[in-house]
Amino acid sequence: MQRAKFALPSMVTLMSIACGFGSIVISVDNAFIGDAGDYRLAAVLLVLAGVFDALDGMVARATNTQSDFGMQLDSIADVMNFGCAPGLLLYCYGFQRLGLDHPTLLRLGGVASFFFVACGALRLARFNVNVGRTDPRYFVGMPITAGAACVASVVVAWPDAASSVLHGSLVVLLLFVVGSLMVSTVRFPSSKQKKSWAALVVLLINLGLLAWLLTAYFVLFFAVYIAFTLALNAAWKTGWTGIAPPVVYDDE
Repeated sequence: MQRAKFALPSMVTLMSIACGFGSIVISVDNAFIGDAGDYRLAAVLLVLAGVFDALDGMVARATNTQSDFGMQLDSIADVMNFGCAPGLLLYCYGFQRLGLDHPTLLRLGGVASFFFVACGALRLARFNVNVGRTDPRYFVGMPITAGAACVASVVVAWPDAASSVLHGSLVVLLLFVVGSLMVSTVRFPSSKQKKSWAALVVLLINLGLLAWLLTAYFVLFFAVYIAFTLALNAAWKTGWTGIAPPVVYDDE
């Protein structure tokens, strides 16, 4: 029973990997078909992978079975689930069918998709070596899970495959922007902020917007999330401390 208990977090992580792999399979199978429902399903599987990614840590802490093995498995899963899977999803969604008539856009889309994957891997490596050396209230760069959810939210909101050069170009821009944010030094607020009534009000507002906007809510959420974070970092540079800035450690 003791050995079985240690396997529980890893089993949850493997469920996360299964969701990421399922998203990849659906994206590839749908590349030349372009079915909107399948693209949305592939994006939803990435969200489900994120749920399992959060649960494995909760299970490990609840059963007191944290281990170096689990941490390494989790990092490997994150590269596939939130780097490779969304990168491939956006490649198939944004460029595969358009590439038949616009080969240059197809190549540019491949570069943009790889850029996103590479930035995600670099972001994870930086996070792993800086554990305990940064302010836990803030992430250095956009977390890879948030980056994956950001690009997947576009597919959830507009699941029809890109059908114009403008649409494909916007997907290229999205991948480059989100990838750059992941490897940037911009401080993104984490869930370890001090709890307050204001946070509860924001949560209730978001639930109301979700019920009203449905799938479009996620695009709005990430647009506001990124804009707010950039504005907050700019305000800190001017000396504003209305929201406490991150503590900078000597060895960062």
